[in-house]
Amino acid sequence: MDIRKQIGGDEAASIQVKNTNEGHLRSLSTSAVLVPRTAEQEPVVSVILPTLNEEEGIGECIQRIIATLNELDITGEIIVSDSSTDQTPVVAAEMGAFVVTPDQVGYGYAYRYAFEYARGEYVVMGDADMTYDFEELPKLLELVTRGEADMVMGSRLQGTILPGSMPALHRYIGNPLLTMLLNLFYGVGVNDAHSGFRVFRREVLDTLSLKTDGMEFASEMVMAAGANDLRIAEVPITYHKRLGEATLSSFPDGWRHVKFIMTNAPGKLFSVPAFGLMLAGIFAMVASVLGPVVGVSRFGTATLLVGSLLTIAGFQIGSLAAFSSIVSQPVRPSKGLVTSWIKRDFHLESALATGGLLIAMGGMYVAYAVTEWVVNGAVQRQLIAFDVFAVTAIVIGLFTVFNSLFIELSNQSRTSGSGSIVQKEPRTEDELLENEGYVA
Repeated sequence: MDIRKQIGGDEAASIQVKNTNEGHLRSLSTSAVLVPRTAEQEPVVSVILPTLNEEEGIGECIQRIIATLNELDITGEIIVSDSSTDQTPVVAAEMGAFVVTPDQVGYGYAYRYAFEYARGEYVVMGDADMTYDFEELPKLLELVTRGEADMVMGSRLQGTILPGSMPALHRYIGNPLLTMLLNLFYGVGVNDAHSGFRVFRREVLDTLSLKTDGMEFASEMVMAAGANDLRIAEVPITYHKRLGEATLSSFPDGWRHVKFIMTNAPGKLFSVPAFGLMLAGIFAMVASVLGPVVGVSRFGTATLLVGSLLTIAGFQIGSLAAFSSIVSQPVRPSKGLVTSWIKRDFHLESALATGGLLIAMGGMYVAYAVTEWVVNGAVQRQLIAFDVFAVTAIVIGLFTVFNSLFIELSNQSRTSGSGSIVQKEPRTEDELLENEGYVA
């Protein structure tokens, strides 16, 4: 499918804009490609730029977008979601962009606010600091228009990162680590998960149902795409040195990504460590009883105690997986071993019976041990393996009883909520335009 499209409309009008980077005036022909908000015609492409004091780069950025639209011979609109205190919105509006002012702060909120105004069949995301070259837009847009992908991202790590454009901490640690976590927990199979240069059909926004307000929005979009089995493709791009001061806070913003990724994968976050700890703990306890020799070392009492602790810790972490399956609402519903079993087969009566049986078995042995101790004159007795097994069984039994009661109470709370849910009616175009100060 060819993305070029012959367009009609008003005759091109020239406007004079000041280029803040080069300090001279340029004449741009814009009305042939930028569709006014008052026009009945809908643009083919909506380019959305979140801005925070980007007056140094916004002018050149818009010029390149317009040049690219002219080259493709398609109509478009440029929506600037602005929270600046400098001249960014003035420069953008003078160049034909539609400027909106979000009523809350945050990178993600700026995008979500602007999405409501988008009219194009295709949505383009990018930054206004010249780090992304919009002259590379055609190769991203082509894959979406041809139906080869639902979302296309420009990959900086597969492309060219120019000197001074990305700190070494981000290039070699931050971005690869966050991308690895996304691939691990969500299986999205991308190389540069946090590239801000993205293209997709506008209808995809309904599928993604995005909710976050901060920098973690970039992660949420990729996670939601993976959770909904959308096809994600990457195209190598060139990443440039930004114009203006950086607004990214490496460690706070990085932690927001990590926290969001991990808390939205409760199955793997809890189930995998739980299974590993319990397996290691049971192995250590059994090995201590059998007494195998490894080199000059023999598994004994210390290994037995460690095994008991690992088993109990693993069980309780597994219980957290069960809790999370009930109280959390992750981007992708959990499919972990423990959470899947809880959702499918949990019954309070069975759990109480299992916990009671463990307590009874451990308690019987403890009662026997105490009786023997008293009969022998209450003298100190040597710790034996069965003592540890019995105490471990009692602790796990107690956890099983009370955890299962908590799960049952949580289930009742979730299913017996009262009251009605009031849904907001979608805002009309007139309501969207109301109070927006800059209209192309």
